[in-house]
Amino acid sequence: MSGHSKWATIKHKKGAADKARGKLFAKLARQIEVAARSSGGDPDMNPSLRTAVAKAKASQMTNDAIDRAIKRGTGEQGADSYESILYEGYAPGGVAVLIDVLTDNRNRTGAEIRNVFTKHGGSMAEPGAVSWQFARKGMVVIAGDLPEDDVMMLALDTGADDVARDGDHWRVECEPSQVAAVADALSAAGQTVLSADAPLIAENAIQVDDLDTARKILRVMSAIEDNDDVQDVFANFDMTEEMMEDAAE
Repeated sequence: MSGHSKWATIKHKKGAADKARGKLFAKLARQIEVAARSSGGDPDMNPSLRTAVAKAKASQMTNDAIDRAIKRGTGEQGADSYESILYEGYAPGGVAVLIDVLTDNRNRTGAEIRNVFTKHGGSMAEPGAVSWQFARKGMVVIAGDLPEDDVMMLALDTGADDVARDGDHWRVECEPSQVAAVADALSAAGQTVLSADAPLIAENAIQVDDLDTARKILRVMSAIEDNDDVQDVFANFDMTEEMMEDAAE
């Protein structure tokens, strides 16, 4: 869990750049469109859409942009047709990688993902070779201003399951279907919600102690996420915060 959470924190810091934020919003809008198309445009009746909207709001996407994405998904405005694909592979060091994709051309995207792995010393894997190691977990990250006991009481009141420290932040864990409700309740209680999502988390992590290997892993993660069709990347590595900061430079 640590690997994904720390990587998400670094992405949040990097996302301050306008260009990176614009790419993030485009990916979030695509997720909202697909969720609205599959099960309707009412977040109260569509758990997938509710989670996608919570994730978008935590990333400071505007309500107007969210509404436009929902309308494209429900057919009120023109929209492309996207296919959801989960690619699997290995980064250097034997780290398992899952890649969540929404694409209008699976052949193009598959070739691009394969090229990234090849260029950065990784490899694609057959379906099922990696995914069995992961399970979906609701995760809401808030600013770390409150003491742990206060955060725990507040989180449990919102329906969350657990709380863990992540650097300067608190990670509030819950059922995937409860992400939006927990995020809304924490925000209503005056907490700053930094992210709200239901990522795929590895049951067991590979500890990375070598800086060179850490750099190679993060290069693969970053290069994959640069692809416009990639919505998220999950991996089963763990490393110290200091090493991750050094490797990400």
